[in-house]
Amino acid sequence: MARVRVLVVDDHRIFAESLAAALAAEQDVDVAAAGSGPAALRCLERGAAEGRRFDVSLIDADLGTAADGVGPPFPVPAEIAHGGANGTPHTGIHGGVHGGPARAVNGRAADGIYLVGAVRSAQPGVRTVVLAERDDPRRAAAALQAGASGWVAKDCSLVRLLAVIRGVLRDETHLPPALLTGVLRELTAARKHRTESERLVESLTPREREVLRCMVAGLGRKAVAERLFLSPHTVRTHMQNVLGKLGVHSTLAAVALARRAGVGPVDLAGEIVERGGQLA
Repeated sequence: MARVRVLVVDDHRIFAESLAAALAAEQDVDVAAAGSGPAALRCLERGAAEGRRFDVSLIDADLGTAADGVGPPFPVPAEIAHGGANGTPHTGIHGGVHGGPARAVNGRAADGIYLVGAVRSAQPGVRTVVLAERDDPRRAAAALQAGASGWVAKDCSLVRLLAVIRGVLRDETHLPPALLTGVLRELTAARKHRTESERLVESLTPREREVLRCMVAGLGRKAVAERLFLSPHTVRTHMQNVLGKLGVHSTLAAVALARRAGVGPVDLAGEIVERGGQLA
């Protein structure tokens, strides 16, 4: 019998331990649990290194954040609570801010949706299912875009959850029927928004695109000037032209639009650059 390795990621100890115990009762399921984003990524890495890769991760949509902002990519508690050999759950899950919405850290919300993307990047073969307390078409769409294979309500039955776990292993995508219309609407809107952003970026000259990529990288005006061998005054003019053509009034808005259009930052590997400067 092929065994399924499942990682439960939730900072609510009672829920995580109960779910892990319930899943471990299945004959073909091995379970581990983590109480934070960094703990989950370390658990996945350790499993891969030991030749016992996880097949599915179940991630809390509202995974909490920590006050101490421990390390990238998720500023959440760093304590680990993982399963033992043969899927035996650990006796406790530690560390986590219980209840309440995820707080913004470094300008972004650190929640389970971001962890979905990190898991996909670190372990592309791991299927991810988001566990949510409430249906939210916008966040469900974001989860799918980040790489999730399913969105399941926390109050669903164990039978339903197991069906989803086995379904995503067959490359199926699972959403509650009530969410389908809303999620499709959100995905369509996001695609349309991206198309418009791409059209605006295409209106830029090659030099303006270079400047935009520098802006996406967070470079200040002086650093952009040095990198592109231009005067600060010329760079300022290019930045003003970029904002005008994109139809935005701030650097942050320009960077957000560029990201939607798929514009990445310039390669800063091995460079020492000025960051955080005031951009035009």
